[in-house]
Amino acid sequence: MRLYQEEKATVKGSVAILDAAALAARAGEGLLQLSVELGLEVLRQMMETDVTELVGPRWKHQGERTAYRHGTEKSSVVLGGEKVPIDRPRARSKEKGELPLPTLGLFQREDPLNRALLARLLCGVSTRKYGRTVDVEVDAPVCLSKSEVSRRFAAGLEAQMEVFFKRPIEGSYPALMMDGLELGKMTIIAALGIDSNGKKRILGLIEGGSENSELVKRLLVDLIERGLPTNEPRLYVLDGGKALTKAVRDTFGNQACIQRCQVHKKRNVLSHLPQSEQENVSAALSLAYREHEYEKAESALSLLADNLELRYPSAAASIREGLEETLTVHRLKLPGLLRGTLASTNAMESANSVCVGILNRVSHFRDGKMTLRHAAAGFIEAERSFRRIKGYKQIPLLVHTLNLLTANADWATLESA
Repeated sequence: MRLYQEEKATVKGSVAILDAAALAARAGEGLLQLSVELGLEVLRQMMETDVTELVGPRWKHQGERTAYRHGTEKSSVVLGGEKVPIDRPRARSKEKGELPLPTLGLFQREDPLNRALLARLLCGVSTRKYGRTVDVEVDAPVCLSKSEVSRRFAAGLEAQMEVFFKRPIEGSYPALMMDGLELGKMTIIAALGIDSNGKKRILGLIEGGSENSELVKRLLVDLIERGLPTNEPRLYVLDGGKALTKAVRDTFGNQACIQRCQVHKKRNVLSHLPQSEQENVSAALSLAYREHEYEKAESALSLLADNLELRYPSAAASIREGLEETLTVHRLKLPGLLRGTLASTNAMESANSVCVGILNRVSHFRDGKMTLRHAAAGFIEAERSFRRIKGYKQIPLLVHTLNLLTANADWATLESA
């Protein structure tokens, strides 16, 4: 920057920004650095223009001067996710004292800095190494200390969380997945909605000490208050926890259709078996769930439970427990792609995995607020990679079938249709 200023040509105080010799001298350092220095020079000229408008032109006598120049002072502006030190010209009024420079105020807004800092830290950069990610080369950059970066990161998460929990729920969500996630000593319950176009969205979160029905009800009440329709039939894909099922049924009644996650059910069954038996039973469960007809799938699962009854009664009981709810997608006669998506909470588990991956450096959550703040940030980042579900073109069939089931309130009538 100093070299550029030394070589610039001036005409009556104005600066020739596009001086060819000065540009050529800086070109060897790369386009980014050249652009930074040009930008800082433009800023210097804009501030000089502000001072001229406030106190009048330099080196001209003014009989009724009300303000005057008062040298320079150290200040900073936001540039490239960092605070950059500059020398700002000062203007003082005879009556009001220091006069603000409008241009400087624009470039001192910290929103761009906080957004850049938040994005980098959520992508895995540590607070200690944040300074290494700043591409702009300047003398004595500001806001590189670990404590300053950490403070701004916490403030950014807080602001992001406020927006997340206040955003309205609009449109229709024929399917909704819920699952619990352990973060430190707290449990986070997350709700993921799938809209009529097959797009996924995190609808809400809540933190608590454990996964219980009252906690889940509070989450559902929050979703309803923010716009989730209560008069629409909906398929709820749950991990099999009794707290989730009870809360959904108590809140939505006959409008709720429960699908127990087949992946969770398989894990539960295999946990009751020795390793020597797990491979064969796992294959049998998978074949049963792949059956297209509900009757065939139900018969295959019942036969498997009968075969395990004498040797492994706990595994057999696990298969029979909630068997019909694990086959809800079969009873709804959903096509293959959509059935595969809605038969398990894999979409929710994937979001959980992204969230945990982003927060893997946090070793201690002080309280529930901190846990919720970080979880919200993690799920917001997970949303950025969401795609439409497989089989989204078949969602109108799901909506039609749910409406028929609600109208008839009878599985037998629906299965005979």
